[in-house]
Amino acid sequence: MKPSLQVRLSQHLALTPQLQQSIRLLQLSTLELHQEIEQMLEQNPFLEVEGDQAPMEFGLERVSAPEKVADSAVDRPAERDEPAGDSGGDEPAGVDSAEFGVAEREDWDNGTEAEDFDGIRELPSSNSSSTSGSGGDDEFEPIESADAGPTLQEHLRRQLLGMRLSPEDFAAVTILIESLNDDGYLADPLEEIAERLVGSGEEFAEGREELLERLRCALKWLQSLEPAGVGASNLGDCLVLQLRQQPRCEAQAVAIIICKQHLELLARRDAKKLMAATGADEVLLRAAQALIVACEPKPGRPFSRAEANIVVPDVIVTKSGRGWKVQLNPDVMPKLRINDLYAQAIRGQRNGSGTGLSSRLQEARWFMKNILQRFDTILRVSQAIVERQKAFFTHGAIAMKPLVLREIADELGLHESTISRVTTAKYMNTPYGTFELKYFFGSSLNTEAGGNASSTAVRALIKQLVSAENPAKPLSDNQLSDMLAEQGIQVARRTVAKYREALKIAPANLRKAM
Repeated sequence: MKPSLQVRLSQHLALTPQLQQSIRLLQLSTLELHQEIEQMLEQNPFLEVEGDQAPMEFGLERVSAPEKVADSAVDRPAERDEPAGDSGGDEPAGVDSAEFGVAEREDWDNGTEAEDFDGIRELPSSNSSSTSGSGGDDEFEPIESADAGPTLQEHLRRQLLGMRLSPEDFAAVTILIESLNDDGYLADPLEEIAERLVGSGEEFAEGREELLERLRCALKWLQSLEPAGVGASNLGDCLVLQLRQQPRCEAQAVAIIICKQHLELLARRDAKKLMAATGADEVLLRAAQALIVACEPKPGRPFSRAEANIVVPDVIVTKSGRGWKVQLNPDVMPKLRINDLYAQAIRGQRNGSGTGLSSRLQEARWFMKNILQRFDTILRVSQAIVERQKAFFTHGAIAMKPLVLREIADELGLHESTISRVTTAKYMNTPYGTFELKYFFGSSLNTEAGGNASSTAVRALIKQLVSAENPAKPLSDNQLSDMLAEQGIQVARRTVAKYREALKIAPANLRKAM
């Protein structure tokens, strides 16, 4: 085959390291972002956490150095109109890659190019005294993590210190306390605990039996502590321990019998079989059920660590006049700056000896810029969501409108993948609670009027109908489907069942009151 030369024109997208970093930072959650920042602070000497008197506040208003405000790009008209933060495929808007080479510029402000921030909106300041319009009713009280209280084991050990026990009994109760799981149940049988401590061989049989007897006694001491029900081996025992602390009455005796022998019948709401098994009439059975429902199935739950469940919102939506104000949460915005001393040292090197350090300085500048673009993109997407879902912020989830990622992407001139990254693991604080940004997107269902209803609004309506139902005659999925059809929303029974399960609502037969 004869070799030949051919000329072809083609287009392809080159993901530069800076663009790859921008995409990666955009999809990180708040916790992951802070971990990324900590790692960068350790690796890059030019990047540092801003102090109280820092000349530049990253992502905030520059109020500490008023003499430099006039030179900053934030106060100058943007020279380019491209939207910032589009990480769907193009290089970040307003950035000339030639400006970030090894050669240093004389117009740096604290080691950062002024042009780097052209076309990027200024983010709100965490200093409420320096931000106009941030006082009064528009101020947001940030979510504070709950104080870490004592664990279940610590709570039990404190009670144990006030008991007059022999050293052997004290040690045995302590062993059982350490064997409890997070729910307050004894994770392993006493026999297994004794085998682990003494041994499973025949030569240890006598010592194991002696220890087992001491553990049985220690278990009674443990089960006498607060919270009631701690140290049980299963749900039935846990409920019985709590019921025995109730005032003695006929309903209490029936409730104990049910918890010991007939919990399955109670779960199935089989009142007829329960009455036959316990000999109680309908009134007494309801009283016994009320006592059981009042018990705590997981005694260790109040002592579980709640910090891991706390979600810090990235965006805060508050009422402002007749509309809604969208702002970034200042508590999640990092305060970074370029080390001025190091930047000045690199600025004075003209012989090329600082090429390696110049690249690290360039890396620090790009990192700050990409983080700024990340927050700017989150803010823009959140503002577009609030604009589309105004009815939700006024009336709640039942007024949610259908919304897909493409609509927001087309409105902002971004790619759908960018919107997907922004709305994943990012949260918005609203008057109705804190929700992930993806919560505001939902498919549409047809209505008799020819319009569309959001699946989120349909779920909220199902929840509303179930909460208003007669407990003696709960609504079936077919009935819920018919009631939705009466309101002009066509939803199949299988769809109703899927939405009900998503809302963690039990079927009708399990919701029926005895």
